Amino acid sequence: MITSWETIIIAIIILALIIWGPQKLPEFARAIGQARREFEKASREEPKKEDLDEQIIKLAKELGISTEGKTKEQILQEIAEKAKK
Repeated sequence: MITSWETIIIAIIILALIIWGPQKLPEFARAIGQARREFEKASREEPKKEDLDEQIIKLAKELGISTEGKTKEQILQEIAEKAKK
């Protein structure tokens, strides 16, 4: 049995075939797929940056380095100086 959502999707597909023709639909579907992959890739990459920042702060605290009021670059520099000793 066809539900109302299935009817809407079928109507959209038929309308797309009428407007763009069967030659353009694969290009359109490909563009939608690429946009979706880019969005998912960007969604996965953002938490990695936050994880890195958290790891830097954790390492600094383990080494006894104060992180308050310092930029990430300053913290990294102090970690490097402490590692040289």
